Formats: sequence, C-alpha cells, structure tokens
Amino acid sequence: MLGHSHGHDSDHGHAHGPGAFSNTRTFALVTLLNLAFTAIEAFYGFWTNSLALLTDALHNLGDVLGLGLAWAAAVLAKRPPNARHTYGWRRATLLSPLANAVLLVVFSGALGWEAIRRFNAPPEIPALPVIVVAAIGIGVNLLGAWMVRGGHDTDLNRRGAYLHLMADAAVSLAAVLAGLGMWFLGWSWLDPATALLISVVIAVGAWALLRDSFEAAMDAVPRSIDRDAVLVFLSTRPGVSAVHHLHIWALGAGEIAMTAHLVRSPGDDHDAFIDALVHDLDHEFGINHPTLQVEHGNLCEHDLHDRAPHAH
Repeated sequence: MLGHSHGHDSDHGHAHGPGAFSNTRTFALVTLLNLAFTAIEAFYGFWTNSLALLTDALHNLGDVLGLGLAWAAAVLAKRPPNARHTYGWRRATLLSPLANAVLLVVFSGALGWEAIRRFNAPPEIPALPVIVVAAIGIGVNLLGAWMVRGGHDTDLNRRGAYLHLMADAAVSLAAVLAGLGMWFLGWSWLDPATALLISVVIAVGAWALLRDSFEAAMDAVPRSIDRDAVLVFLSTRPGVSAVHHLHIWALGAGEIAMTAHLVRSPGDDHDAFIDALVHDLDHEFGINHPTLQVEHGNLCEHDLHDRAPHAH
C-alpha cells in the first residue's frame, strides 16, 4: 500500500515567497510614470525629428506594455485557487516576463533597421531638446528601477520590469551624450548611431530574460537550484533507499515546487520524516512547495507500468 504525503499543507509550515503578491501598487505607479514620460518624449521626438528620441520613446512604450503585463500578472497572482485553477493564477508571473522579453527583441530589430537606413542621410537635429528630454528620462527610469528593485534577483516578474528600466536609463544616458556631440561637434550621425546602440542594448538585455522566462514557462529546473544536489540530499535522508520521479520547477514568483517518490521501510514514522524534510528543503534549497510520496517497494507503480509489455 502506498502512502502519499504532501509537504505543502499548512501543518508543515508552507509559506509563499515574501512579498510575492503585494506588488500591484508599485507596478501601477511605475507604469503610469513611464507612460507619461513616453508621451512627452514622443512629442519632442516628432518635433525635433530626432530618431534617437523617437526610438527611445518607442522602446519606452514597449516597456510600458511590459510593465503593464507585469502589473496585470501581479494582480492575477492574487486571485485565489478554485476548482479549475487549483494553483490559482500564480503562473502569470512567469508568463509576463516571457512576453516582456519577446517585446524587447521585436523592438530592437525594428529600431536597428531604421537606424541603419538613416545613416545614409542623417537629418540635422536640434541638440538641446534631445539633451534635456533624455536627461529627464534618466531620472524617470532610475526612479522606476528603484521602486521595483526589491526581490528582482529571485522574482522574474520584477526582474523583467527592473531590467527594462535600467536599460532605459542607460539608453537615455547615451542619448544625452549624443546630444552633446551634435551640439558641440555638429556630428549629425550620432542620432542614428544612438538609435542603433539602443537596439543593441535592448537585444543584449532581453536575451537572458527571454532564456530564463522561457525555461520557467517550460517547467525547467530553476537555475538557482542544482537538481543533482537535491537528489543526493533526498537519497541520504534517514530510511530512504531510493528516489523516483524527482521534478523541480517554478510555480510562480517566489515559489518553487517539487515532487518526488521516496522509498522507505513500512515501519518508519513517515509524518515526522515529512515534517523535517519539508523544513530542510526550504532551508537548504528554497523549495517551498514540495509534494512527497512515500512508497514501500523498490519500484513505484509508474516504473512497473513502464516495464510492462504493451498490449496490441
């Protein structure tokens, strides 16, 4: 007879990641702040015919859309589980950064192509508006990045927003330098060159986010966790003779799920064993949503089924 033990019950001290679902107000403020600046930058970009400002405004618009997705994901993540969505909507915090990364890659290609076209005949650009507007952009984006900085190293949803804003600040700095070059040296080619630089910055910054968010959406083991180390850890717990079907994946922002089948002798105290193991998994690896199944044979039912001859 198989015993099923789940390490995510309230009795076992399961807790969500700190602050995982309390970010909606921050995302709202940062989104609205960037939307207002995007409108101002686009206006001055059209007025001065500056591709650097227009492409930065377009990039900021993409970031506003990305921040809006992150905002919506944080709202969805607060919805409680129901009979159909038993995990709730936490996975929205993993799909949002994937959409953000795709937006960044698309924008980088479009901006780079337009910048290359302008190199043949760069127009004369009034430098002072470019400098002033881009300098404002540095302040706006650094303020936004500071507002979402907490937990961005472990929360992909916040990480996507944070990378957007820091990339924008760097791009705005490049636009300021380009404006200074056009003003003092008369180098009109700096405008399309800056636009091309923007596209490169977007592409480089988006690649790691695209990779990590795609892996999370495909239930890959989080890069912060060594699966082999977890397997060794489980195999060396008291009374464990074998480990089957170990799976580790990101359940949502700040949550890492795991399932495993553990073979132990029937006479052991499985409840106390599970309680201790759930605590240790969270403490050692940050796995805070484990589901553990205790078995009493060398092979579990799945293994026996896989080895049985198929009927034709």
